[in-house]
Amino acid sequence: MPTPHLHRTVLDNGITVIAVENQAADIIAARLFFRAGGRWETLDQAGVFHLMAATMTKGTANLSSAEIAEKVESIGAELGVSAAADYFLLGLKTVTPDFPEMFALAGEILRSPTFPESEVALEQQLTLQNIKAQQERPFNLAFFQLREAMYPQHPYQSSILGTENTVSQLTPGVLEAYHQHYFRPDNLIVSISGRITPDQAIAAVNELFGDWQPPQTEIITPKLPSITAQPSRNALPQQSQQSIVMLGYHAPAVQKQEDYRVLKLVNTYLANGLSSRLFVELREKRGLAYDVSGFYPTRIEPSQFVVYMGTAPENTQTAIGGLQEEVEGLRETPLLPEELQAAKNKLIGQYALGKQTNAEIAQMFGWYETIGVGIEFDQTFPDAIAQITPDQVQDVAQRYFSVSPYVSLVGPEKYISAS
Repeated sequence: MPTPHLHRTVLDNGITVIAVENQAADIIAARLFFRAGGRWETLDQAGVFHLMAATMTKGTANLSSAEIAEKVESIGAELGVSAAADYFLLGLKTVTPDFPEMFALAGEILRSPTFPESEVALEQQLTLQNIKAQQERPFNLAFFQLREAMYPQHPYQSSILGTENTVSQLTPGVLEAYHQHYFRPDNLIVSISGRITPDQAIAAVNELFGDWQPPQTEIITPKLPSITAQPSRNALPQQSQQSIVMLGYHAPAVQKQEDYRVLKLVNTYLANGLSSRLFVELREKRGLAYDVSGFYPTRIEPSQFVVYMGTAPENTQTAIGGLQEEVEGLRETPLLPEELQAAKNKLIGQYALGKQTNAEIAQMFGWYETIGVGIEFDQTFPDAIAQITPDQVQDVAQRYFSVSPYVSLVGPEKYISAS
């Protein structure tokens, strides 16, 4: 069934507006997306959008950091800014009567941030501390190592935080330059859900942003390197009580929707929850894993299908074989109908549970528009999942899991360096 009271329009200045009327609660949530983020950063400026997000609420042309915080907290609203690999986002949630005030504040933050030098320096130091903290966690080290191997010279190789070297070089001037280029109306998607009609939502966006005209210059779309499979084995010695074993396979971007949907279902079957294949076979039956799971991120560029395990160091080599056997076994052995149906039920159920609140609804539709699949993806995805056959799963497994995986290991040198 189509989402009731869902409307999409594009304003004269290029802003895409998505509005969902939901009268269930006296709440309005808005998500303002820009097509910007890690994918648009140069490698030597990795982390610029994260630092921009951290400092965007620290001052505007008319308001100080304290005044912005007071405006939000005095009415119990929520407002935050974040950056990810494939988007930049300002989100807000408030009771309906306070929405005009919060929406106006969001507009000011997005259009006229000042990036005060002292605030940038502070957030820079906090980001560097965060990067160092991540480097102390074996799982993060394994994932960093895997990304670097799978995405050489590509923005996806970096954390959204950036690196110690790149973040330490960022300045308010760099933030201002990125802001000036990417923050423009024809690069903005505004998604609103709550006790507001589509006409009211469009009017609110027009009132706030209608005078904002796009510049004559083209938006720079980075020319990214092609991603080719060059599987490797990388090991980082670390004195620890366990080994982290991580396997990665190249996987399709979200735009390749047929394969994308099948692999989302495969990920659910293999790695989602206590009933997943990896958990049952490798942890419950074989006792190999302290922790075992996997993930397949939704990406504009080619993604990665990753499975991982935390295991006793002496089990490192067995864990590699076990993970590889479970993933690549799908090439030869079709899923049983009951296995496939259970995975479908889980994935479709979790998908439905993920869009219950106004904030979740605004996030979902804005995100779909930003990554280029459109708001209709909400209906086509669960319907298509329900139609997937065992033959389709086997075909996709044969195409994506036939190349040896990238292997990333972190743990005691004696065990991870074994051939």
